[in-house]
Amino acid sequence: MDKIESAVGTAGTSRRTLLRGAAVAAGVLAVQACTPGPNTSSGSGNGSKVDLARKGSEAKPLAVPARLGESPELARLVQAGSLPPVAQRLPKRPYVVPHRWLQSGKYGGKLNLPSTDDVTYAPKEYFYGHSPLRWINDGRDIAPGLVESWESNPGYTVWTLHFRKGLKWSDGQPWTTEDVMFWWEDMVLNEEYAEGIPDEARSGTGTIAKVTAPDEYTIVMTFDAPSPMLPELLANWVKRGLGAGWMEPKHYLKAYHPRYNRNVGKDWTTKFDQMRDFTTNPKSPTMNGWQLAEYHQGRSSTWKRNPYYWVVDQQGNQLPYLDTLSFEVVAQTETRRLKIHNGSYDYVHGPFVGMTLADVAPLKRNVAKTKYQLHLWDSGSGTGSMFFFNQDYYEPKMRALIREPKFRQALSYAFNRADVRKAVYFDSGELTTGGYGPKTLELTRGEGPSMYQKWRDSFVRYDPELAKKMLDELGVVDKDGDGKREMPDGGKLVIDLDYPADSAPGGETLQKNHLLKKHWDAIGIASRLNPVPAASYEDRWEQGQGISKTEWEASTVTMAADMVWLMPMEPSRWAPLQGAFYSLRGTAAEKQQLDVDPYKRKPPRAEPEPGGPIARLWELAGKVRVETDAVKRDSLLWQMVKIHLEHGPFFIGSVANYPQVVLVKEGLRNVPTKEQTGNGGLVNDWHHPVPAAYDPETWFWA
Repeated sequence: MDKIESAVGTAGTSRRTLLRGAAVAAGVLAVQACTPGPNTSSGSGNGSKVDLARKGSEAKPLAVPARLGESPELARLVQAGSLPPVAQRLPKRPYVVPHRWLQSGKYGGKLNLPSTDDVTYAPKEYFYGHSPLRWINDGRDIAPGLVESWESNPGYTVWTLHFRKGLKWSDGQPWTTEDVMFWWEDMVLNEEYAEGIPDEARSGTGTIAKVTAPDEYTIVMTFDAPSPMLPELLANWVKRGLGAGWMEPKHYLKAYHPRYNRNVGKDWTTKFDQMRDFTTNPKSPTMNGWQLAEYHQGRSSTWKRNPYYWVVDQQGNQLPYLDTLSFEVVAQTETRRLKIHNGSYDYVHGPFVGMTLADVAPLKRNVAKTKYQLHLWDSGSGTGSMFFFNQDYYEPKMRALIREPKFRQALSYAFNRADVRKAVYFDSGELTTGGYGPKTLELTRGEGPSMYQKWRDSFVRYDPELAKKMLDELGVVDKDGDGKREMPDGGKLVIDLDYPADSAPGGETLQKNHLLKKHWDAIGIASRLNPVPAASYEDRWEQGQGISKTEWEASTVTMAADMVWLMPMEPSRWAPLQGAFYSLRGTAAEKQQLDVDPYKRKPPRAEPEPGGPIARLWELAGKVRVETDAVKRDSLLWQMVKIHLEHGPFFIGSVANYPQVVLVKEGLRNVPTKEQTGNGGLVNDWHHPVPAAYDPETWFWA
């Protein structure tokens, strides 16, 4: 998911060296380096064949420290007999945080953080605790998570995940693979609950994997076709948060599930969701470094140290260092900005709270007062704030015009992105037609840099005369002499620039929208700013009633494991009905309601035109997902990009890889700088969750 004003009322919506063996692909037990050395490639010295197409840092196992430590707070509880010793609370082999920039920290203290929503959303981006695998090195490497090691058969159709032995939930109860199977069998495969099939649980043919648990620590995933990208998909997102659940505490939640308790009632899912939500229910067990202590709806949440967190520092001290996190809800944009500029918080992640580059100058003037250190991390964005049409718009004539590449290309040529770059991004970043960002793995190797430039520059030139000529050729001309162009049949043509009504008034979206309207009006295309109630925004879009979206941006860590902008895969992006159709592949619903009008199906969904660009993209994507050779896989991805060059742009970007504001209070340690991350940061992509990927559990007060 793409973090354009991600928590400013509008949630906008992806990084890696992996050992590949001819017969076995083994996951490293721990990863030493977190900043790449020069001219290194992946390897662990275990004899596995290395996939040299995936260049990154050298991966070496980190030994588990012989001595274990814990916070004084927990040590007192151990001494009082109310908590087991630290060695009994940690797994047999805890995860050792590998980042090179880390200092040995001090226990204690509190972190004050701003939030824009009901503190049920932003906190999840701070926690990587439920994820089987995790990204490090700004997405260029995969590290173990709850899964200690992993391997596949030679054909990449059977993957075996070995979870750490001795893991415990925050209430002290053992974590076992029953918790994965509870999520899989009783939620994902349960049609009454309809959790949804995560992408990592589908093969390249779209069929659902068979998931089994031969013992308490092993999960086996069996696919009907090669699934070589499974580790990348498992590292994406934060599991049991913004991505797939992947596990739930069965010992706790089974009391609210009809399979285990017949007395839960017909509307059991509502209560189940309430009890499941670890961001609002302090009793819900977690595997994160902090667990919820207090929740005040619409006001705040407080998180306390999880005594059973399964991660240690390089000296063997159990994390986190900080005692508590406190999120404060400040819904009003200007009030929130004022509090930030007054130094009210200890860490401010700009993408979450609507901070923009316009805040940099006043923040620099106030450093003596606020005690902030101001960092500008690379966003990694491929588009900046962008615009895209609904390719499945309900009105046939407008839909036909939207699907005409020359129409969208003309509008792209009419967009003066330099104005946006100056006004919104303060002359930073790269002007772009719109695509994936320059830090996307496949765009950094082989033909990748060249392909990135072709995509970026394809329709980026500001040429209003060419735009007008192309529109004239389409018959989109001013037929009635009012100065505005009409549809080819003479009907009225107005493009609504739709955005959620609660978008930040001075945010990137609205600034860009005003400029976009100005540029399109100048060539005779009537447009209007159209705030849509947030409550109905997505439903309206998925039903084909919204004509455009203007508040998103595109970025990803790896194209092969996140093709959601390359093609429709779900109903929130540029072809919602076709995306909904794709998302139901392999389910019983795929073959249902085919004789019903696509807009009246439940959910609304439609197949792509045979032989059309989306059908071709789907066909190539199926090959990408099963291709085990990284070089051949990249070649298939370039073919998909070429369809965008020929039939696009499917989304119109503005500025790529602009900086993002991050504020760190003086004295807060182990928050990396842009230089320390090794790749300048990658903060705009939900698939590479930030700050979770930088392990806030290691932060401490000097």
